[in-house]
Amino acid sequence: MLINRSLKNKKVLITCGPTWIPIDEVRVISNVSTGQLGHLLTIALQKQGARVTVLEGPVTQFFLAPRKIKIIKYHYFQELLTLLKKELEKHFDIIIHAAAVSDYKLKKTYRSKLNSKLDELKLHLIPTIKIINRIKQWAPNSILVGFKLEPTLRNRHLSITASELFKKAHCDLVVANSLRNNHYHGYIINNEKQILANGASRRGIVKSLVKILSDGLKENRT
Repeated sequence: MLINRSLKNKKVLITCGPTWIPIDEVRVISNVSTGQLGHLLTIALQKQGARVTVLEGPVTQFFLAPRKIKIIKYHYFQELLTLLKKELEKHFDIIIHAAAVSDYKLKKTYRSKLNSKLDELKLHLIPTIKIINRIKQWAPNSILVGFKLEPTLRNRHLSITASELFKKAHCDLVVANSLRNNHYHGYIINNEKQILANGASRRGIVKSLVKILSDGLKENRT
């Protein structure tokens, strides 16, 4: 296997998987993220010699991680926020925020288990804070990769899809994904709105992203 020396011993933080929002003491709101893309990136970067830390949500797929990878588990939105802020007190060369973060939370969480015999239950949801918009505040010198999932993507709409992540989160790269009828497609875009790569599989996008990151680090060293 060819090792790209520009990634050797670089510290990488990856978030992946879903986040939970509590309804009551036993029920949650979640999403269908598998964490697979984050897992593939973790393994690919570790093979290139990077020192990888993973913040992993409550995934349902088993992840056979190499021994040298540090995995920190979380379940809830607030746990992810707290862990991420704590980890970023350390220096990371690259931060890949691939977790599927909850966009809404309950205005009021029920402290005890709700009665299952209720005829009707209305939940009042309000927006959560955008965790990705905090990352550059905590780690201004790190390379930040953000992710955006849309049911359908078109080339002419990519710059619009990714624009908020560049403007508000100050991402260096954005991976725009679409998943329709279980068919995956992804695009990698830089902050100049250029499409650097696209692929019809997660493994293809992972391979392209690792190369783009290693090439960028190589340029910074010259």
